[in-house]
Amino acid sequence: MAKMHSRARGRAGSKKPVKPNVSWVTYKPKEIELIIVKLAKEGNTPSKIGMVLRDTYGIPDTELIIGKKITEVLVDKKAAPTIPEDLMALIRKNIYIRKHLEKNKKDMAAKRGLQLTDSKIRRLVKYYKNSARLEKNWTYDPDKIRLLVE
Repeated sequence: MAKMHSRARGRAGSKKPVKPNVSWVTYKPKEIELIIVKLAKEGNTPSKIGMVLRDTYGIPDTELIIGKKITEVLVDKKAAPTIPEDLMALIRKNIYIRKHLEKNKKDMAAKRGLQLTDSKIRRLVKYYKNSARLEKNWTYDPDKIRLLVE
């Protein structure tokens, strides 16, 4: 299946093993949850927390050991970010493109990228509102959200 905006195809990338084996992990589920909360309070995103757990603590997959994903643990402990991580990344990209366009007004490729990013943000916001991860009255305003991100 082709990608939405680039017409590129392919499913290349690493895959998880079919039968996971985590016999070397010495941490108990409660310890892992405490580590996750500690890393979240330091300001790490859920994907960054997963990489730290993998690289520093030797925990390959929290879902196999705990039975919950990292974001589920953060929601249970009330340490989850208010705006989901993927939406925040798109918002940061949008702000970066807007700053670029202020200096380079004739950059039409960047203008197209801004349109595509705006479209992705609108679709994600609609999805998150329907799945109740964002409030129904949450709106995306680039000028107001710039203050929140910076």
